[in-house]
Amino acid sequence: MKQKEKKIKDMVKDGYGKIAKTGTSCCGQSSCCGSSDFSMISTRIGYSDEDLKNVPEGANLGLGCGNPIALASLKKGEVVLDLGSGAGFDAFLASARVGKKGKVVGVDMTPEMLERARENAKKGGYGNVEFRLGEIESLPIEDNSVDVVISNCVINLSPDKQAVFKEAFRVIKPGGRLMVSDLVIKKALPAKIKESVEAYVGCLAGAIKKDTYIKHIKDAGFKEIEILYEKYYPVEGMANDPAVQDVLGDTDLKGADLKTIERSVLSIGVKGIKPL
Repeated sequence: MKQKEKKIKDMVKDGYGKIAKTGTSCCGQSSCCGSSDFSMISTRIGYSDEDLKNVPEGANLGLGCGNPIALASLKKGEVVLDLGSGAGFDAFLASARVGKKGKVVGVDMTPEMLERARENAKKGGYGNVEFRLGEIESLPIEDNSVDVVISNCVINLSPDKQAVFKEAFRVIKPGGRLMVSDLVIKKALPAKIKESVEAYVGCLAGAIKKDTYIKHIKDAGFKEIEILYEKYYPVEGMANDPAVQDVLGDTDLKGADLKTIERSVLSIGVKGIKPL
């Protein structure tokens, strides 16, 4: 692994390890959306009140940027893989949709998150959910073994997104599907943001251009690729977030620069099919 990629992985692992321990989301006491209310964050990005009631307390850390569960149209008996499963929020929602004959596997590289997810699974009695320690660029999953791969605002954190999509393609059964929510950018972010550790953990600095993101999915072998939704991510609230001010405090960013960032970041939902 290249030194730069290792550095990125280490800082992401450390950042999310702290989140798992403290129970606060990526921007410290406030969320990336400028609120400490994880329920409010989640409903803004597509989860229902019913979704929020049906997961163990502590599973929702407000870390997502969309709702892959709503996109995936999961069916009873399916096997689902959640990339970057965190404390288990999406995995637990998927559990109810695939039923007792189905299975959900979550993969996360952060031991602290894994511990928290397993505790939540035990607390909620989820017999069809399993969490594995691993990196999404090298999945601890057998070839052609899952029906659906989901991910929520995680792939943008990887320094090697092409490897992630190739691995997703490898583990999905022929005819299976990729359904992910993620952050992408329309144009390059200011260099100071790209260099920021906190912004990387908060999903901004790792985002790549939308066309490049889609090309990676296509190059991995997926067909029938479709952007199911595309909307500006509400980063305008970040300007008043104390933790984000720490990120921006040593930069020369002005109001116009923040406006540029606001109109540069998109939340998208993407679907792809592995050919038969």
